[in-house]
This record gives sequence, structure tokens and C-alpha cells, in this order.
Amino acid sequence: MLKRGFKALLAEANAAIETVSVQDLPYHLEDPNTVLVDVRGVQEREEEGAIPGSLHAPRGLLEFLADPESQIYIAALKPECRVICYCGTGGRSALAAKTLLDMGFRETASLAGGYAAWKSGR
Repeated sequence: MLKRGFKALLAEANAAIETVSVQDLPYHLEDPNTVLVDVRGVQEREEEGAIPGSLHAPRGLLEFLADPESQIYIAALKPECRVICYCGTGGRSALAAKTLLDMGFRETASLAGGYAAWKSGR
């Protein structure tokens, strides 16, 4: 039996980060120091589309893309910026936001319901 399965990890992540609703997302994005990050896989993004203006940083590469010492660092992912992550339904983005927080990012959040909620709510 696992000591900490996905449910425990998600609960820890959700307790540590903020969750942003689809309705509130436009207000958060008015701040130029806020970055919206899509953590879905390449194929998901290509097939389903993306929220306009979002950066793509797949969950499997996030730590490398967010670290200035990495050769594949994305300069827009600055630790002093507020980062709102999204995935398909909200689970991976919560884990991603917690990872960024653990790396030293000042403020991270997850989009409630992910891309599916955004798509149905627009």
C-alpha cells in the first residue's frame, strides 16, 4: 500500500495553493504579472485547443521549464510572477501549482475544473 497516493497528494496540493474559478480567471489575467500555464500534454493541447494567451509547459517537463538553470527554461515563468496552471479537469494543474510553490514561486494557483470547465463556461 502506498504511503501517500494521488488522493493524499491532491489534498496536500489543494490545501497549499489557491483555486481560481473560470468566472474569475479574466480578472486575474488583467494583471501583467500573472502567467497562465497549460500543463497538459502536447497531443491534448493540439487536439483540444488551449486558452488563448497561455504558455505550454507539459507537466512532465515543468520543473525543467520553470528553472532558470535549465537549458529549456521558459523565461516567462518567473518565480516572482503569479502562475495559474490548468490541465484537462484540475488534478494535474493542482499538482503542478504545488510543485512550482515548492520550487520557490511566490504565488501559484490552479484553474478549477481545468480546460473542460473553461470551454463549457465561455
